[in-house]
Amino acid sequence: MQLHLNTYGAYLHVKDQLFEVKMTVDGKTEKHHVAAHKVKSIWMVKSTALSTDAVHLAIKNNIDIVFLEYDGFPIGRVWHTKLGSTTLIRKKQLEASLDQRSLTYTQDWLGRKLLNQANLLRSLKKHRPQHQSYIDQQAERVDFFKQKIETAEGNHIKEVADQIRAWEGNAGKVYLETLSNVLPRHYQFKGRSFRPAVDPFNAFLNYAYGMLYSKVEKTLILAGLDPFVGFLHRDDYNYKSLVYDFIEPYRVFAEKVVFSLFSGKKVRQDHYDEITGGVKMNKAGKVLLVEAFNHYFEEERVRYLGKNRLRINIIQTDAHRLANELIGKNSSPDD
Repeated sequence: MQLHLNTYGAYLHVKDQLFEVKMTVDGKTEKHHVAAHKVKSIWMVKSTALSTDAVHLAIKNNIDIVFLEYDGFPIGRVWHTKLGSTTLIRKKQLEASLDQRSLTYTQDWLGRKLLNQANLLRSLKKHRPQHQSYIDQQAERVDFFKQKIETAEGNHIKEVADQIRAWEGNAGKVYLETLSNVLPRHYQFKGRSFRPAVDPFNAFLNYAYGMLYSKVEKTLILAGLDPFVGFLHRDDYNYKSLVYDFIEPYRVFAEKVVFSLFSGKKVRQDHYDEITGGVKMNKAGKVLLVEAFNHYFEEERVRYLGKNRLRINIIQTDAHRLANELIGKNSSPDD
């Protein structure tokens, strides 16, 4: 489970070797106790606090503490100092970023991303017969850009990066336009917006992406990969390029959770607040999203590589397979 502290003034410390979360709700003090072995990570937003005892207990139990902005974007984490695996993986990762594999891996990740987008669109036809023709046309447009990306030729990603970004961006516009058009009218939105989001859908999506980003970064570290050495995304100072590269096929997980909440009419006006220039999720909205997100990732199992797996384990499996490929170690389907 994740401990998600998003209540103003919530305090995490240790009592009797258990995590204790203390907070004030409607003027009353509440205390909740959780055993460390049940916690996988701790997520904290601004205006929450923790003790050094809680940090020590987390480190001893291999629990990472992630600090989030109000919109869900992770800005830092506390974890143990051990590498996920041999440094040889990082050396081989750097070599791959400098040769043709930079293009091959980028095509694989973006190809799977667009495949997942097209598949999600086509799945929407089942309960929307009035939109079937429209959805088919839009999914075929995504397929077109997917083929463009997968057939691009070059000796390095830099040779075709601009073209690939353009095709990916065009596919994204088609995809989001379709999701919006099949939502109830009062939930529809116009493209992506970030900080702040200009509509509730993007506010929820930004927060879901932030949680997904944190999970992907952790899986890469556990696999022994360097989050900063990517292929397509830029190598700027303190920019975790591989996280942004590797996350692409799994963005659909966050998108499906958010879309399901809106299409199922579970999002209400009291789940978000109007702010200058846009909207932001409030505590009630975060609770709604986090519960749905964690259920989707940590409880539901899907068939993948011959096994029924949690979605978070699918990402971890793929991260380990990438690390093994880089060092020339074969991965079995059951890895």
